[in-house]
This record gives sequence, C-alpha cells and structure tokens, in this order.
Amino acid sequence: MRSLRSSGPAEPSAKSLRAARMRPGDVLRVGATGLRTRPLRAWLSALGIAIGIAAMIAVVGISSSSRAELDRQLAALGTNLLTVTPGTSMMSGEVGVLPYEAVSMIGRIAPVTQVAATGVVPDVSVYRSDRIPEGQSGGMTVCAAELNLLDTVGAALADGVWLNEATSQYPAVVLGSSAAEQLGVTGAGVDVYIGGQWFSVVGVLEPVALAPELNLTALIGWESAAAYLAFDGHATTVYTRAEDAYVLDVANVLAATADPSAPDEMSVSRPSDALEAQQAVDSAFTGMLLGLGAVALLVGGVGVANTMVISVLERRSEIGLRRSLGATRGQVRVQFLAESLLLSALGGLGGVLIGTMVTVGYASSQGWPAVVPYWASVGGVGATLFIGAVAGLYPAIRASRLSPTEALAAQ
Repeated sequence: MRSLRSSGPAEPSAKSLRAARMRPGDVLRVGATGLRTRPLRAWLSALGIAIGIAAMIAVVGISSSSRAELDRQLAALGTNLLTVTPGTSMMSGEVGVLPYEAVSMIGRIAPVTQVAATGVVPDVSVYRSDRIPEGQSGGMTVCAAELNLLDTVGAALADGVWLNEATSQYPAVVLGSSAAEQLGVTGAGVDVYIGGQWFSVVGVLEPVALAPELNLTALIGWESAAAYLAFDGHATTVYTRAEDAYVLDVANVLAATADPSAPDEMSVSRPSDALEAQQAVDSAFTGMLLGLGAVALLVGGVGVANTMVISVLERRSEIGLRRSLGATRGQVRVQFLAESLLLSALGGLGGVLIGTMVTVGYASSQGWPAVVPYWASVGGVGATLFIGAVAGLYPAIRASRLSPTEALAAQ
C-alpha cells in the first residue's frame, strides 16, 4: 500500500507554486514580446497616444513660455505706469483739454517718481517726400514730446539718439517703429516732410510695449513743435510712474490733480493691465487647446484598446497554449495589461519628447525663454499610463477567460 501511494502524482508544494509566479522582469519581457512581433501596429497605436500628449505638452509649454516672456517684460518695464488723457465731456460731448499746469501738478504727488507728456499736433501729417498727396498720411500722428519721455515709458532706441536740449529746438524727429516702417526709414540720417517743413530723423524707436500709441508716431521737441508747427502747448497724454506700493492711490487722485475743475473729463488708465488682460485671454485660449489635446489623447486610447482587442483575437492559439502549459488566468491578464501599459508608455514618452521639441523650437524662433512645466510632463506620462490601463483592462480580462480547449480549437 505504501508503494502504491508513492507511485502516484506528487502534490505541488508551496515552493513550486511560488516559483510559478511571474516576476516583474518576466512581466516586462512577456509584454514586450507582443509588441515586437507586431511592430507596425504597435508603432501606429503609440503614435496616436504620442500625438495627443505632444499636443498637450506643446500647448502648455508654448503658453508657459509666452507667460514667462510677458512676466519678463513686465519686470523690465514695470507695472507702475499710469496715463492720463482727456476724456469726453458728458455735458457737451466734446473732448476735454488738459490744463497747461497738469504735468507740474501731477509731479507734486508725493509717490510719483517720473512724469512726462506728449501733445498731439493737430492737422499735421508725416510724409517721406513733399510730392506725396496729403490724403496718404498712413494714419501717423505727430506729437511734441518732453525729453524724459523715453525713460518714463520704458522705451528703447533701435537706431540713432533721443531728443536732447539742442535737437528739441530744431526740426529733428524720432520715429516710432511702425511709423519708420511705413515711411521706409531704417535708421537715422534721412529727412521726412512734416507740416510743410523738412525734419531730420535723429532716431528710431523699438516697439514700445506699455505705450503702443507711440509706435505710429513722429516725436519732435516741445519747442520745435511750437516754433515750426504752431503747436498750442497743451499736453494730450501724461505718462506717470509711481511707487509700486502707491499705484492705486495715485490712480485715484490723478484725474482730480490733472484737472481739478473737471476731473470727470479725465481718463486714467494703467497700460500694464492690458498686458495682464492679454495673459488672461491666453490662459482661456490655452484651456480650449488643452481640451482638444485631451480629445486627441482619448482617440489614442481608443486606438490602444482596439489594438489590444485585435491582438487577443489573433493570439488565441498562443493563449490556449500558455494555459495548457499551466499559465493561470491572472498571468494572462497581467501579460496583456503589461502590453497595453508598455504601448501607452512608449506613446507618452514620445509625446513628451515631441511636445518639448516643438516648444523649444517655437520659443527660440520668438526669442522667448523655453518653459515646459514639470507637472505637464509627469502628468502627460501619468495620463497615458492611466489610459493604457483602462484601454487594456477589457482585452486582458477577455484573454484570461478563454479556456485552453476553446482557444486551441479556434485555430
């Protein structure tokens, strides 16, 4: 009896059962085998994921780079610039006039650090030649400018020099960037025709971010405007710099200080608010583009699920053979889930790389600092793994439920 019992099949020990479990390295090898045997299908499925992730990374990266550039500009130019311009009278409907003393009165406000004015010279246009018809002025404006205007608005010269004590008394002009472009002027040393008088171009401005109205303007000295163009001496725009901590306080008293008799007819604005509003618009636009990227990512996930379902159908014999050799349902599930996760991880990493390259290329072409938030890269890969897990769950379960006889008989 003892010999008969010893000749029967041995019961599996706990040690042998533990040895049958798949280690992480085995899972990766088995999962990668399915991808290597069908490289084209795997590549196309990963590409679908990569496009979605690349779109999201590029949108976030370009938006972040744009914001970084805007923050850099605001840090350089400052957000403490205020402007005062005459508004429209509610009684008469006419545009108000700044008093002659407006600039000096504003300069007496304690937190004000800089103040400069420009005054529009009416009915005067700028031409490249005295033979150009008067109607073809190109919308350019001629303004008298105080000598400290350049520092007050944070402008810079692209060529030449700014007005000084000497040139402000003679027919000399500094052109805004857009005005110079329209006139075909690339630098100082040429003459332009203003109000029946030839003026020498002594400088050309870079684009002025906080005072874009100066870009399409020809700026001449206050004295020369009065001497050659019959300028009446009234300022039309006063640019004011205040201490950062008191910007709002200065803005509240600026209109009444500029014109105590009619403060309601004065308009006070903060040019940096326009840039910050633009940043808010960019953020909303970024949200919309991120939604489109998420749709692309979802489409890529559907592609992964489709690939895995087809893989299960095509590999029934392999599944049946593995089950016949002792593979458990859990091991089959892990195999196909691992394939799905590897496929998604490849697409996610490729998408992050492509999106980063697009961001760096575009930011470099615009002269911006390239910024790709780390959370976008980590979140992108994490999103692909989540989608891969969801997309591969059903095919993995379906594969594990195939019985060995059913799978082998299907071939």
